[in-house]
Parts: sequence; structure tokens; C-alpha cells
Amino acid sequence: MLPLLFSQVAGAQSTQSITNPTSVLSIFLSLLLVVAIIFALAYIMRRFNVTAMGSGQMKVVASMVAGAKEKIMVIQVGDEQHLIGVTSHNISHLSKLEKNLDVPSKGMGTTAAGGGDAFKQKLVAAMAGKLNPDINKKNQKDESSDA
Repeated sequence: MLPLLFSQVAGAQSTQSITNPTSVLSIFLSLLLVVAIIFALAYIMRRFNVTAMGSGQMKVVASMVAGAKEKIMVIQVGDEQHLIGVTSHNISHLSKLEKNLDVPSKGMGTTAAGGGDAFKQKLVAAMAGKLNPDINKKNQKDESSDA
């Protein structure tokens, strides 16, 4: 009879109610963690400018950081390119470029999207080499014959 009494007490302790202070604290900390992750991702997206740029008639051709909050950018509007200075409080038109800079195409691997494509191709080649070692040996033979 004594073991039966202890099993009921153990069963009652294993089920926790929502009014238990530790479970309330656990729920609150979990919620706080989720909110912190959302704000961190929003900050990262704003910091690294993840938004889609150049989707219309205006494109950023080149950008260079000139200071803590200053940038020098070349933007293309239609067929013309302009050099602008961007600060946290001001955007200044510096000059119109006489000779346009080359706009890299998305497949060239110089832009962020193209860099992703180049990374994708390298990853596919590496994974193909891991899954099928014969492909890796063939690529090594091709590289040695090119040199």
C-alpha cells in the first residue's frame, strides 16, 4: 500500500499547472527570446540592406563606404549615371558621369546575386565530387590538361 501512495504523489508532481512560477517564467523567457530574434533579424536586414534594389528604372551600379555613416554611390537612371554622396542626413549630387561604368550582369558573379550563383555552382561541383568521386578525378584531369 505504501508504494501505491508514493506513485500517486509522483504522478501529481509530474503534471505541472500553468500557475507554477517556474512554468510562467519559462513561458515568459521563451516569448522574450522569440521577440529578440525577430528584432535581431530586422536589424540585420536593415544593416545589410537586404531589400530588393534596382527593380525599376533606377539601379545602384557601385557603392563605396567613405566613413562611418557616409557612402559614395553611382546610380543609373535610364541611360545616365550619376555620382552621389549619401550621409545619414543628406543626399548630394556630386556629378554626372561622362563615361558610364560597366553594369555587371547577374550571371557574371560580381554582384551579390551573381556571387550567390557562383557559390551555388561551386557547391554543386563539390557535392557532385563527394557523391561521385569519379567526377572529381575527371575535373582534376581536365584542370591539368588546361594548364
